[in-house]
Amino acid sequence: MSNPRKRPALGVVLYFAGAFCVGTYFTFAAVQGDYGLFRRIQVEADLAALTAQRDALALELTDLENKTRRLSDRYLDLDLLDERARAVLGLVRPDEIVIR
Repeated sequence: MSNPRKRPALGVVLYFAGAFCVGTYFTFAAVQGDYGLFRRIQVEADLAALTAQRDALALELTDLENKTRRLSDRYLDLDLLDERARAVLGLVRPDEIVIR
């Protein structure tokens, strides 16, 4: 008489199926979750972009502070004043010829 093959017990199959599902869930969460790898890469890219923007704004602020100081009452830069009067008001000196 030959031995018939035994089927695995239903409990063992359910145990491994559940373990597989839980492992799949945690793998997915580790890659695409709120604290996953893709989110971390996105945050680091945003950080780099915002750092570059901050540095550009700091440079612009330094330039504006310099121009403000040069046009203040305590220190007046006549060349800068002349440049701003020409640009904003459209003024010219009497000895200049305007070509349009």
